[in-house]
Amino acid sequence: MFSASMSLPATPTSDDWSRFLETTIAAFGCVTGTLHRFDTADQHLKLVAQVGIPPQLMPVIQSIPIGKGIAGAAAERREPVELCNLQTDTSGVAREGAKQTQVQGSLAVPVLEGERLCGTLGIGKREPYDFTEAEKRRLTDLAAEVAARLAP
Repeated sequence: MFSASMSLPATPTSDDWSRFLETTIAAFGCVTGTLHRFDTADQHLKLVAQVGIPPQLMPVIQSIPIGKGIAGAAAERREPVELCNLQTDTSGVAREGAKQTQVQGSLAVPVLEGERLCGTLGIGKREPYDFTEAEKRRLTDLAAEVAARLAP
């Protein structure tokens, strides 16, 4: 079974997190990914690593309030949040500007250590895609593997 977390040191650097994210999105056949750490001080998700996010969206994804956007919703709900096609979604989950990623199928999961929120992990495909329950479980399990190392 795939485990991108195996190669992470006890105290990962930003380069380690970027490699982890690149390995993760490749394993899921995705083209974009984000990893955020939960900051208890301001209740926001802070960007740790990203792959494939357009430069104009970087200011928007640096700090995400809990409950806002796909990552914020996954953190708030403490469960995976999926959009088959972000480009046509009308649920209101995706934040304004998210369509600029050109991502269609997207999945964000909370990074949990037990019940404690440590952050979120998100992946995206260029085509519409419904992630299977097994894929959601795999990404959730992978997020749980790295939770202790992501926690502040």
